[in-house]
Amino acid sequence: MTDARACSARTAASGRPPFAGACAVIGFVGRAAYLVFAVAVGAACGPRPSEPNVGASDKPGAALPDKPDKPAAYAFDTLDERAVSSAVHRGKLTVLAFVTTGDIVGQAQVDYLVSMAKNDGATVNYALVALHPRKEIPIVEAYAAALKVAFPVALADASVMTNAGPFGEIGAVPTLVVLDPFGRVVWKHTGLAKPDELRGHMRSF
Repeated sequence: MTDARACSARTAASGRPPFAGACAVIGFVGRAAYLVFAVAVGAACGPRPSEPNVGASDKPGAALPDKPDKPAAYAFDTLDERAVSSAVHRGKLTVLAFVTTGDIVGQAQVDYLVSMAKNDGATVNYALVALHPRKEIPIVEAYAAALKVAFPVALADASVMTNAGPFGEIGAVPTLVVLDPFGRVVWKHTGLAKPDELRGHMRSF
């Protein structure tokens, strides 16, 4: 029996509902990474904001920065040498995705972004910002590997979620932030945004 089938059999025998795609993770990152990822799902590690209103955009002005016309200033703690900061992103359209590893809707959003990034190449900055503390880097690394994230991945603490943060309040995950080449927020969305909807806000630039 393969590892994936054995995983499915154990899940069924336990009587617990299966986590979507959890067994398939084995094929991506190996058994060791899967165990780390399973801990993230089972224990709901990291901050877990309230469940998002899937598919609904933020109300106009309700959770945007205090000065939306002013370039946002940010710099996040990355998992590798690739910087995720306003200084590095300036000059190109930028898409930031704020997620936690235990959110299924966030996984769907990341899947969309991975496909879009492959198509856009170097013309658009994409970055994944996981709302997890640094001690949970192995969990975030396993998550990114399982979803085949090739663009930069960073960490952020709770301060980025407040109204005083660079993007205004982030009350739920996933949240997408689109910035123009000058670093100004042009669109912010909480919940699942499909590629056509997201690209509709990107085409102006």
